[in-house]
Amino acid sequence: MNPVIRTSCLSLLLGLPATAAIAQEINVVSWGGAIEASQVKAYNEPFTAATGIGVKAIAADDPASPLKTQIEAQNVTSDVFDVAMSDAIRLCDEGALVEIDPADLPDGADGTPAADDFLDGALWECAVGNIVAGTVISFNRDSFPDGAPSTVADFFDTETYPGKRSLAKSVKRTLYLGLIADGVPAAEVYDQLATPEGVDRAFAMLDTIKDDVVWWEAGAQPPQLLADGEVTMTTAYNGRIFDAMINEGKPFDIIWDGQFLELNAFVIPKDAPNPQAAMEYVKFASSTEALAGQARYISYGPARKSSTALLGLYQDDKTEIAPYLPTAPEHLENAVMDDPEFWADHDAELTERFNNWLASD
Repeated sequence: MNPVIRTSCLSLLLGLPATAAIAQEINVVSWGGAIEASQVKAYNEPFTAATGIGVKAIAADDPASPLKTQIEAQNVTSDVFDVAMSDAIRLCDEGALVEIDPADLPDGADGTPAADDFLDGALWECAVGNIVAGTVISFNRDSFPDGAPSTVADFFDTETYPGKRSLAKSVKRTLYLGLIADGVPAAEVYDQLATPEGVDRAFAMLDTIKDDVVWWEAGAQPPQLLADGEVTMTTAYNGRIFDAMINEGKPFDIIWDGQFLELNAFVIPKDAPNPQAAMEYVKFASSTEALAGQARYISYGPARKSSTALLGLYQDDKTEIAPYLPTAPEHLENAVMDDPEFWADHDAELTERFNNWLASD
């Protein structure tokens, strides 16, 4: 279709005057690597084919960082950001994001209204969930020929399972592991972290492996550390490890015990250059079909319930994707779900203590 004609048709669909200017390209900031590649295939290319609007993918280690920078500088240059839900809620509370009415989002493929179709916590005033990602423990099978680790406690057991470890330089994705390793059930982690005694307990466990830890900050680092033999075990985003296992043939395995689940969400900053096209992108990318389609390219769970029925094979056309998703029922038995409200209340104090602990001998 001629781009001018296609733009006019889109104007009508959006309820805009035929003369309204529709963006020919939007900027979408995401996480780079395997997750960006999956979004290009599942969201960006189909969106462009359907609307004629191009999508420029911009990578960031944590998209919330450039979003905050652009907002503070009053120079917003991108239209849609894929951020952790906790960051979305915080920025929404600060009045920095566009409100999104669930009634404006497409119904599920089975007719379920969007408000009922998304997983609990996946819709907020200014944010639309897209995937559920897991921070898991991964290890190199070649490092443990006499028996593989299988629990968080094994991660902390450097005598039975020797070698360097790698952990995220993030209090949220690391501190809870100390409690899990010390026998605290996942369901009680936040109750413990809300008390001085629980925090002390978590840090005491981290103390036992501190000298053996290599810290990571970007998602691409953990699989590379494993592949290079710098560490024998690491925490990592499950999608990064899946990509290394299936696409690169790395001898890695995943420990699902004590995984940390996080929702990612689309947000649109106020003063986005192309707000109308940005909203259409969010609607398209958060549909049942698009979210299920992303799982064909990366092992993250879709944020819509109706997407589950559409899950199939990975892009290699031979690997069933469902067993590799962090939302698979068998992987949720001792999983810790991110609690944005807890972190809104405790992030500053726990981050300060974590940073002081990192800097101490």
